[in-house]
Amino acid sequence: MKAIILCAGQGRRLLPLTESIPKCCLQLGDRTMLQVQVDALCRAGIDEIVVVTGFGHHVVDDIIGRIDSPVPLRTLYNPFYALSDNLGTCWVARAEMTGSFLLLNGDTLFEPAVMRRLIDGAGSFPVTLAADRKAAYDDDDMKIHADGDRLLQVGKKLPSAIVNGESIGMMVFTGAGGKAFVRRVEQLMGGPDGLARWYLSAIDDLARDGLVGIASIHGLGWCEVDDMDDLAHAEHAVRIWSGRADESAGDLAGTEPPPPAEN
Repeated sequence: MKAIILCAGQGRRLLPLTESIPKCCLQLGDRTMLQVQVDALCRAGIDEIVVVTGFGHHVVDDIIGRIDSPVPLRTLYNPFYALSDNLGTCWVARAEMTGSFLLLNGDTLFEPAVMRRLIDGAGSFPVTLAADRKAAYDDDDMKIHADGDRLLQVGKKLPSAIVNGESIGMMVFTGAGGKAFVRRVEQLMGGPDGLARWYLSAIDDLARDGLVGIASIHGLGWCEVDDMDDLAHAEHAVRIWSGRADESAGDLAGTEPPPPAEN
């Protein structure tokens, strides 16, 4: 299965660290965030990785060129990154969205068991979104409203009374799901506010049509890196996940991860 990583943004909340390099290239110990993602994807069985770049794309290209990846690994440049949100990045990458594929945000870090659980939980719906839950949600969380394993809505502004989880920024598509997603991305990009849209607005539309399910990854380790506190948490979490993966040869089921960052 191919993985498409959206890494076109700068990460302004991490300035001055991201003044000249994109967020995905920040160091977490001896590896960049992007290297951490590539390692986790390879451990989870992904067989091709495409990194969609934008801000600081030359820096990303250099890092990709130095990664000794066991699977094909390449970049795709979005020259319009400064003019659009990540819906536009998906539009640029739409030719890559064929067959079954995985789509994830460049600032979502995770232990390999997260990916395996998502893939194992996919199949009942054309699109399956990885979801977690917690006691309370803030304005920055990408909240979801689900009925069992069916996603009904996703967005940051959902009424708190209906929220019962959050998207972690990772989803898997069947061939039919990818075609439906690409069609909706193209339709939204042709609208008056297409450049300002997030790609999850396309997922929200598909959910309303009954095409999106969820796979719970609750209890497994993941985090999103938006600010300095998140970055510090991620470095600690990644170190623990790496040690646990080495000890168990990649079999992480049943172990207790560190708590995800409040994002």
